[in-house]
Amino acid sequence: MFSPGEHTSGWTTSSNRSAAGPSHTYAVETITDPSQDTLKALALKHTPAVSETAQGNLVKVAKNKARKAQWTYVIAPESDAETYSCKVIDRDLADALIGRQRAYIEEQGTLVEVRGYIGLGPRAVATQWLYTVEGANIAGMQSVLSFPVSDVLDDDEDFVPTFRVVYTPGCPATDMPGNQAIIVDLENYTTYIMGPDYFGESKKGALRMLNHKVFQEGGLVLHAGAKAVEIDGRTVSMTIMGLSGTGKTTTTFSKQGDVTSPIQDDMVSLWPSGELSITENGCFAKTFGLNEDNEPVIYRGTMSSDAWVENVYTDADGHFDFDKGVLSPEEAARLKETLLLTGANAENLEAYIAGDVDIEELISRAGAVKDGWDFVKWTENGRSIIPMSSIEDAADLHSISAVATMGILNRDEGKDAATPGIVRFTSPAQAAGYFMLGETTKTSAAGKETGKTRSPFTQPFFPLAHGLQAQRFSELAKTMPDVGLWMMNTGYVAGDAQSIKQGDGLKVKIRHSSAMLEAMLKNEIVWTADPDFGYEIVDITAPQNAALVDAVGTAILNPRSHYASQGALELYEAWVGRMKEERRAFLEKYAVDQAIIEATIND
Repeated sequence: MFSPGEHTSGWTTSSNRSAAGPSHTYAVETITDPSQDTLKALALKHTPAVSETAQGNLVKVAKNKARKAQWTYVIAPESDAETYSCKVIDRDLADALIGRQRAYIEEQGTLVEVRGYIGLGPRAVATQWLYTVEGANIAGMQSVLSFPVSDVLDDDEDFVPTFRVVYTPGCPATDMPGNQAIIVDLENYTTYIMGPDYFGESKKGALRMLNHKVFQEGGLVLHAGAKAVEIDGRTVSMTIMGLSGTGKTTTTFSKQGDVTSPIQDDMVSLWPSGELSITENGCFAKTFGLNEDNEPVIYRGTMSSDAWVENVYTDADGHFDFDKGVLSPEEAARLKETLLLTGANAENLEAYIAGDVDIEELISRAGAVKDGWDFVKWTENGRSIIPMSSIEDAADLHSISAVATMGILNRDEGKDAATPGIVRFTSPAQAAGYFMLGETTKTSAAGKETGKTRSPFTQPFFPLAHGLQAQRFSELAKTMPDVGLWMMNTGYVAGDAQSIKQGDGLKVKIRHSSAMLEAMLKNEIVWTADPDFGYEIVDITAPQNAALVDAVGTAILNPRSHYASQGALELYEAWVGRMKEERRAFLEKYAVDQAIIEATIND
């Protein structure tokens, strides 16, 4: 084995994989499985816009503030475009770009190689990540999340990667939109990333290929957190699906019942009979608004020197500000070099620093920033990458029980936000419909867009036609008839953050979510059928539910009753009609089975 940080010329081999041949075919020096200390040193030397924080970890300010799905391409002919969920690129153009990347790599002369596994046990997938040195920070993050070779293989076994990710942040995909490209070769399970500098592309580069592999083998990857919950001496596994910003990680690391043990924060694979297999050895958590009172596990993990941090604001002394909004001209002046490195318009930046423009001219009342002035508002999509070893009370990842309960988060928001606090589905078909809808309100991780959105199974990483997910889930659900299926609103009822300040609407708080989930898991809720959608909601009139109603409130548990009490039932009924119409159109667009559509719409 090579020692951490050791260089080797040309093709790289080592004693535990010599029978497998060379690790790659780039004629460069290779730094194989470097230590975290080595990766930090490389990042400080080679990665733009990286600095050490007061906590002793590193923070990178990336040009990209989120993944670029619009610049992701599967290698396939245009005639096969309907087979895939993302854009396609023909083999000749893909090969030209890959060749350009190869030339860049060999010109740079060095690659950082991270070898590891997605998951543990018999379903673990060997993966190799290769980075040019300006991506050393991304290599550091990825080495945290992947399981080390020693956790899966014995000393005498060869490491032979199934997946490969090649990442060159400093090599633009010239002549492609945005000068960036994520090229996915599913035939050879290799992803080539050219131009982006955001860690999520590395993480999802491998997990996207996992989605394809698991589907081919009869399972389904869920964009879901997972936790082990002990209720009255019985331990069960729970999955929580949700788009970025819905509270998936928060819910995963919040306590319900007597004991909560986090398993995963982002993705798990579901197999027949409810078998779960895991993917990552840590978590990738949003940090905006992070504080120790509401999210103690994530907060303390982020403050550890073992964490890597991306796009989080730090003050002049290197301390985090997880609530940072608008930059003052003075702060912009201090961060001038970083802002320029990450794409700020130089002329606009100088004008802002000089005080030549008023901030109110640049940001609308809805919070949207004028084009060319994005730098004035710090992104809310800050992230921390935390090793599982820093997660308090984490589950034993070598022993995961079958799933017993599965849910989806819908962060509803707005004047007509009327999704109940918690819903129990009455059939697998109904659950399949809502999982397929993946409804929420767009958040900062989605870029500048806001408003209601739908994403099949909250899963923008499934590379095949999305309608296949509902079909596969229905097949799997038949093998696990006793699994509980539910949905929770983690946003608002009849309002949003702004209207709450004016006394209109209600916020679903973390304590509300924990109370609802705990009551459901303990089977303490008396349910009643929702008259509009057919799923079950908490019966606010049942004496057995009195404690839950007191803890959460009738408006959150039964929004219809809230709108009626406010003399706004007409607004609620208009929302019901619009939701049914939009949901039907969405499901039909993906050719979802008619039985699933009817169970979801409940006309």
